[in-house]
Amino acid sequence: MSDSLRITSPVDGSTYAQRPLARRTEVLAALARAAAAQRDWQATALERRLALLERAVQVLEGQREVLAQELSWQMGRPLSQGGGEIDRFAERARHMLAIAPQALADIDAGSEPGLRRRICRRPLGVVLLIAPWNYPYLTAVNALWPALAAGNAVLLKPASQTALTGERLAQALTAAGLPEDLCPCLHMDHDSAAALMQQQSVGLVCFTGSVAGGRAVQRALAAGPGFAGANLELGGKDPAYVRGDADIEAAAEGIADGALFNSGQSCCAVERAYVHSDIYHDFVDALRAAMARRRLGHPLHADTTLGPMVSAAAADAVRAQVAAAQAGGARALLDAAGDQPGSPYLAPQLLVEVDHRMALMREESFGPVLGLMRVGGDAEALALMNDSDYGLSASIWTADLDAAERLGGELAVGTVFANRCDYLDPALAWSGLRYSGRGCSLSVLGYGALTRPQSFYLKSAP
Repeated sequence: MSDSLRITSPVDGSTYAQRPLARRTEVLAALARAAAAQRDWQATALERRLALLERAVQVLEGQREVLAQELSWQMGRPLSQGGGEIDRFAERARHMLAIAPQALADIDAGSEPGLRRRICRRPLGVVLLIAPWNYPYLTAVNALWPALAAGNAVLLKPASQTALTGERLAQALTAAGLPEDLCPCLHMDHDSAAALMQQQSVGLVCFTGSVAGGRAVQRALAAGPGFAGANLELGGKDPAYVRGDADIEAAAEGIADGALFNSGQSCCAVERAYVHSDIYHDFVDALRAAMARRRLGHPLHADTTLGPMVSAAAADAVRAQVAAAQAGGARALLDAAGDQPGSPYLAPQLLVEVDHRMALMREESFGPVLGLMRVGGDAEALALMNDSDYGLSASIWTADLDAAERLGGELAVGTVFANRCDYLDPALAWSGLRYSGRGCSLSVLGYGALTRPQSFYLKSAP
């Protein structure tokens, strides 16, 4: 087993950075220091904690261009889009800070002469945050900022592919004035991470990643002496439904962006679409044109709108899924201009004449590909949208918002969009069903998993 991690850039296959992996003794020592720092942090006034966390947001905003370039080299996103992740990171962080006083406030359970009753929110202590590579800042902020705001310490394990993002987050927090031991970045292997999450002083594991990774977290927790909870944000196979009354051009552009942004490497990317037969042909033409406008190329070039996938292996897995669908009768509508087989540079693809017997329509693709089916109406669309092992989000494209709300209530997903997709509103709870995970982040509800209730029943002496 290697004692270091290496970031192999999908841009050109070069080694972008290398870091030593912490030994297990170092990881456990960091946990002990974080637990000690947390006790003082919990005693710090909420207003002070929020002010320091706002300062850390400003530190990261000041590094926006540098961070965007690092993201391009680490995971392949076009430079023109990398700064947007920092902007959305700041949006989410500030929203969670703004609602912290409300979310963490005591609950008055009703008092009367000689009796006081209330429920307080207390920090869990130490939270282990395991962040993915596809949106390393945006996914980390969902738990990192509210966990710290609530008075917890956080041990941050970034994905090896984007290891520098964890260092940047830890450095920004320290530069803003938070205690250095309160939120360290730890580069460690899976065995050390499993040992860490099994410690009794770890109160919660927040994991964003694959379904297999989520199962590994559950197995590790079950094997240890502790009783840490788990917030799991896992995969997706998110559907879109275009009703007969939809704005065809707007829906085509929105779904193309939802399917192709970040090369489709998003848990809530649109991976399958269902289109009403009344507008099917016009919509296919509009969607094909919208997808064809994406330009695959070197992510640091100004005209690139679609960068490489994170690795050649990831791209080849999508190529294989597309080839299997074609062998089963699917028809590809886009040429493969710019595609480089055996490399991370994968051209986008739109397939029609697909069905739910194909892996393309059932298994997570996590790449720039979209399968599209014709449907006769709402009932058929709902049945197909719900025919999935996943349940993260779904989008309905229609001029009738009442219909969107009614249909959305019948969908087994955590978030329903109308005329938008692939977006997390920090004021709303982010959650998934089935293989998409369990738990909740963002919104006032997101603070619930990061704290524990403590009840007070105070009765005057006779």
